[in-house]
Amino acid sequence: RRMKISIYGDRFMKSDIFEEVISKKLNGYDLQFIKKDIEWPDGPFHNDYGTEEFSKIKEYFGSEEDVINTVQNNEILITDLAPITESILSKIPNLKFIGVSRGGPVNIDIEACKKNNITVVNAPGRNASAVAEFTIASILSETRLVTKGHQSMVNGEWRGDLYRFDITGKELSELTIGLVGYSHIGKKVRDLLIPFGCKIIFSDPYVEEDEIDKKNDINKVSKDELISSSDVISIHARVTKETEKFFADLEFKNMKKGSYFINTARGPLVDYDALLKYLKSGHLGGAALDTFEIEPLPKNHALRSQDNVTLTPHIAGASIKTVYYAAEVIAEDLKNYLENKGLTNKIC
Repeated sequence: RRMKISIYGDRFMKSDIFEEVISKKLNGYDLQFIKKDIEWPDGPFHNDYGTEEFSKIKEYFGSEEDVINTVQNNEILITDLAPITESILSKIPNLKFIGVSRGGPVNIDIEACKKNNITVVNAPGRNASAVAEFTIASILSETRLVTKGHQSMVNGEWRGDLYRFDITGKELSELTIGLVGYSHIGKKVRDLLIPFGCKIIFSDPYVEEDEIDKKNDINKVSKDELISSSDVISIHARVTKETEKFFADLEFKNMKKGSYFINTARGPLVDYDALLKYLKSGHLGGAALDTFEIEPLPKNHALRSQDNVTLTPHIAGASIKTVYYAAEVIAEDLKNYLENKGLTNKIC
């Protein structure tokens, strides 16, 4: 029989690429695709929990009508940012499988899917290598004064003083790098940092040292010890109730004077007012920030006027590899589902 597949894509996880990858994986199946690409990331997704029917989901883009018109009567939905709520599921009763190409599918009401016997699979670690590379770039941009040098040139200045002994930056081999959160991304950052010869420590209550850590003298430490010992802190935790404002006034106060803070994870992990306070005072040497409490970052936000920050518009996870890898992972589990085999990344 003909298999109808709905794809709710966007301008990053493009529906055409999902179709391309799924068609190759399901070679031999008679496939028909119903596709929609929303305008994200040109427009921001809903960053926090929604209201009413959308109160259990966040980081979604689109409306109930958008989803219903895309899914129609089909059994399969492949998506990145579609909002999936109990209300929406009640209007698409034939839906049985959702493949969501994200590590944390917070745009999906998982409990509602369980109640409706809908299988959900995801793509954990889809952008781990992209974020890890971006993190290294962010660290270097601050510690080696790349951002300050660039900004001075844009402003028509020639800051030869950045070469001065008392101003220039240290090499990574001289620094202790603290990683907060040590799952897919944290360990990828570690792997990229090892050749630089820096001292690496990590803090994560759910992860123990592995063989790579032991071989390279990488130690698990408490959050407090990491904060007081690190020249650079890079955060890679998920947002949960226990990690909201995980770095606030006390944490920044206890960081080493002149140290750097890197956030390529999520905005709610950080109290940005507190961070700004310690950047302005000079206690912190600088920060590289890819995510914020409010996105887009308001045009008049004080962070925009700081000369010791590198700011980017939530792009750390964006790479061509991320798109194809995520599509491959979802396509593989879709094949497993259709052939009644075990699912690799089943959530429910």
